[in-house]
Amino acid sequence: MTLTAQLKELAEGSAQRYPGEAQEIMREALSQLEKTDILTQASKTGDYIPKILLSNAKGEEISVNSILDNHKVVLTFYRGTWCPYCNLELRTLQNALPQIEAKGAKLIAISPQTPDSTLTTKEKNELTFEVLSDLNGEIAREMNLVYKLPSSLVELYKTFKIDLENSNGNLENELPIAATYVVEQTGKISYHFLAEDYKLRADPEDILRAL
Repeated sequence: MTLTAQLKELAEGSAQRYPGEAQEIMREALSQLEKTDILTQASKTGDYIPKILLSNAKGEEISVNSILDNHKVVLTFYRGTWCPYCNLELRTLQNALPQIEAKGAKLIAISPQTPDSTLTTKEKNELTFEVLSDLNGEIAREMNLVYKLPSSLVELYKTFKIDLENSNGNLENELPIAATYVVEQTGKISYHFLAEDYKLRADPEDILRAL
C-alpha cells in the first residue's frame, strides 16, 4: 500500500474516533490556513535552500549544506512525534531509505521539536537517518513554511494530551506545513511537495522518481 493510501486510511479512522465538534474545529483550522498565501510564499522548485545548521537528536550540529558537497538531499519537514501522520510518513521514508541512498541522496527530517523530543521520534520509529531540531521554526520560517495554530485547535490538541509548548520549547504554537524537497548539490530545489493539509505527504514513489 502506498503512503498516500495509508494516510487516507488513517484519516478515515481518525474521523470515526473523533467525530462532531473535534472534526469541525480541525476542518475550520484547515480552511483558515487554505485562505492564506502560504503555498505561494513557500520555497519551491527552482529556489535555493538557506544555510541549514541544526542539532540532531544527540545534540550534534549537522550542516545540510556540507552534506550537499557529496550528496543530493531529501529534506522533509514534519510537525512532531505527537502527529500520527508524521510518524507514518517517517516510517515509510525509513523503508524507502535504501532506494533513496542508492540514488546518491541523503534523507534528513526537520521538526520544531526540542532535541529530546526528536530523540523520542527517532527511537519510536527506529529511524537511521538524521532527525534535526529546528527550534522556533527558524529554518522553516526562512522557507516560508510556518503558520500559527488557531486557539481553538490548540485547546483541542490539549484534550488529546498534545502539549506543543512543552515539545517545541516555546509559546508560539507554530508549526510547519507538510513539505518535502529534493535538493541538488548546488543547493537548488529540483522537486517540492507542499500541502496545507497535514494529512497529505509526499509519497516515496514520487520522491524516488524525482531523484
